[in-house]
Amino acid sequence: MNGSARFVEGTAPQLPATRARGALFVIDPLAGLQAEVDASIGLMSATQDLGLEVWCCEPEELAFADGRVQAYARRIRLRPRSARRGPHLGNQRGDHRWVVDATWWDELERAVVEVSSFGLVHLRIDPPVDARYLHTTYLLDLVAGTRVINRPEGIRAMHEKLVALRFPELCPATYVGADPVALRSFVAAVGTAVVKPVDGFAGHDVWLVPDDRGATALLQSATQGGRQVIAQEYLSSVAAGNKRLFLLDGEIVGAVLRRPCADDFRIGPPVAAAEIDAQDRAIAAALGPVLRGYGLVIAGADVIDGRLIEVNVTCPGGMHKTDALLGTRLSHTIVSSLFEGALA
Repeated sequence: MNGSARFVEGTAPQLPATRARGALFVIDPLAGLQAEVDASIGLMSATQDLGLEVWCCEPEELAFADGRVQAYARRIRLRPRSARRGPHLGNQRGDHRWVVDATWWDELERAVVEVSSFGLVHLRIDPPVDARYLHTTYLLDLVAGTRVINRPEGIRAMHEKLVALRFPELCPATYVGADPVALRSFVAAVGTAVVKPVDGFAGHDVWLVPDDRGATALLQSATQGGRQVIAQEYLSSVAAGNKRLFLLDGEIVGAVLRRPCADDFRIGPPVAAAEIDAQDRAIAAALGPVLRGYGLVIAGADVIDGRLIEVNVTCPGGMHKTDALLGTRLSHTIVSSLFEGALA
């Protein structure tokens, strides 16, 4: 049965607006989430720890009816989780994954709920920002009186692969386009480039292109069909770490180091605590007003050797992994801040 049919056929009770107390997560199917690392689950767990209800629905379970945005949603309770205990190295706990049950949640009830009845709505669909994602943002634009994190119009306005280019003085040398000839000239100028599609995500179709005889063929493949790509100067200092800055309302609330995998130039999971330095604070100071202006409350800025690479805003992650690895409480800090005054 599809989402719209659920509303028409009345297969679930409709809860009054005063019933829902907590957060609604508009999210991909729960069964497909990696409970031991997924940042959305960390936010759910922190919400539950505050004594608030956790509700979930998929984009297809949203509808506009009777002048309001409604959701055919399920209320869940997360089962207990614990951090893995490994050898301590300074602040490092040893593993970025949580120990969870194979079935990590229990469903308590299903109901048609008014989205505006929640204290908070989390838009947590994984990228890319495709038609499904965009249609969801348009529906959530119609939610009145409840904060949607991150703000849908802000996600549409601020492409996470390109937002960093508003601050060219903070970024490595960058070229964006679909012309393999121009890209080849850029690679020759910088020596080696990391090339990734503008509409890419999760490390898919990312290329390391050195200035050699194979560059043209790689760039032609990367831009096949006129696909727009981002080419950035490869920073060899990435070996010392790619720093993820966790931003809440444009302010740094934590940081973690990630490094390339031993057999892959792409970045792996978090491995150690990261010191926040003057360059990080300068990046946050530049980004903060823009993020706040667009309602992009939760963001993850990727920094290599003081250079801004990317700003994750569609479904920012890494907090749950960092909490497991370092014993921090980033998810709780974020949720507690978001709910201050939300249910008053």
